[in-house]
Amino acid sequence: MIKKILVVILVIVTSVSYAQEGTSSPYSFYGVGLQKFKGTVENRSMGGLGILTDSIHLNLQNPASFGELGLTTYTIGANYNGLNLDNAAGDDSYKDNASLDYLAIGIPAGKFGFGFGVIPVSSVGYQTNSFNDDGSENQFLGTGGLNKVFVAAGFKVNENLSVGLDINYNFGNIENKALLRRAELEFDTREIDNSDLSGVSLSFGVAYKTMLTEKLELTTSIVSTPSFKLKSENTLELATVQIAATGAELVIERQEVEVADRDLDLPAEVKVGGGIGEPKKWFIGAEYTYLNASNFDNRSFTADNVVYDNASKVRLGGYYIPKYNSLTSYLNRIVYRGGIRYEETGLNINGQPINEFGISFGVGLPVGNLFSNANVGFEFGTRGTTDAGLVKEEFFNLSLSLSLNDRWFRKVKFN
Repeated sequence: MIKKILVVILVIVTSVSYAQEGTSSPYSFYGVGLQKFKGTVENRSMGGLGILTDSIHLNLQNPASFGELGLTTYTIGANYNGLNLDNAAGDDSYKDNASLDYLAIGIPAGKFGFGFGVIPVSSVGYQTNSFNDDGSENQFLGTGGLNKVFVAAGFKVNENLSVGLDINYNFGNIENKALLRRAELEFDTREIDNSDLSGVSLSFGVAYKTMLTEKLELTTSIVSTPSFKLKSENTLELATVQIAATGAELVIERQEVEVADRDLDLPAEVKVGGGIGEPKKWFIGAEYTYLNASNFDNRSFTADNVVYDNASKVRLGGYYIPKYNSLTSYLNRIVYRGGIRYEETGLNINGQPINEFGISFGVGLPVGNLFSNANVGFEFGTRGTTDAGLVKEEFFNLSLSLSLNDRWFRKVKFN
C-alpha cells in the first residue's frame, strides 16, 4: 500500500512540472486566463453537473463526496480541444490543444474519506497579429496558466447527509509577449510581461440525499468557495531583438522595468443544485453557480475596453444505466450521460458580454474487476461574438478518463 501511495504522489509531482497551455483562445489574455472545467469527465459529460456523489467515483467539485467513498478510487483525465475562430470579416482559423485535466485519489476510512490531487484552474494560450496604418505589425503571444493542488476531507454524518472541506494551493505562471515589427527597420521591439501566481483557497461542501418513494431519490448539493487573494509577482522586460527566418529571437539589448506586485481578489463562488432519480438506474438534475466577479482586475496591466461583471452558470444533465449488474449484457452496464450548460463569464469587452454555451454527452465503459470504468465525453459549444470587432469561437472537447477502484484496507481472517 505504501508503494502505491508513493507512486501516486510521484506521478502527481511529475505531472505538475510540465507546462500546459490547454487553449488557443484570444480571450485567455484577460485576467488569469480562460477558466478550465474543474471536474471529472463524468461531470463534464452531464453538462458539468457536480451534484452526484457515490461510493465508487470521485466528485472533484464537492468535497463532501469523499465521505461517500466505499473503495479507494484513482482517477486521471485528459482532454483534446479543437477551436475554430471567426470574425465579422469572415476570416476563420483552426487551433487545437491536448492537456492533462486532472489526477486525483480518494481513500475511504469508515465515515471519513480523504483525497488529494492536482487540477488546472485556468489556461493562457493565444497568438494574434494586427497591422497598423504605418505598415508595422504587432504580434501578441501568451502562455501559462493557474493550477491547484488540493487536499480534501469528507465526513458522512448519517445515512443522508455528508459534509466536506478542501484546501487548495493555487500556483502558476503567465507570460504575455508583444512584438512590434517594422519592415523598414533591422531590429524589432519586444515586451514580456511575466507573473508568478500563488495563493491558498478553501471550499466547503454539503451533500444531502433522501428517498422520496421506494425507488425515487432526491439529491441536493451546496458548495461555497470564499473569495481569496492570489499573489501576483510581476516582472516587465523591454528588449530590442532581431528575429530570424526560423522565428528565433536574438536579443540585442535588454532592459528590466520595475513593476509593482499585486494581490488579486479572486471571486467568491456558490453552487446550488438538486435532482431526482432512481439509484444506479437514472438521474436528472440542475445546478446554478454564482460568482461575485465584479471587483476582479487584471494582473499588472489595465485595459480600458474591459469590464468584469458578476458571473453565473446554469447546468442541466443526467445519466441512464440499463442494468448496472447485468451478467449477460455488457451494453446494459454502460452508463449513458448527457447535458447542456449556459455561462455568463463576467468578462465584458467593448461593451459585449462574453458568454458560453455547450452541449455534451458521453459514456462510462466498465473495465476490469470491481467497479472500475473508462469514460469518454464529447462537448460542442460556442464562446463570444463577432460584434464590436471581437471573435466568435466554436469549440469541441474530447475528454478521456480512467476511474479505477481498489480495496486497500481489508481484515485478514485466519482459520
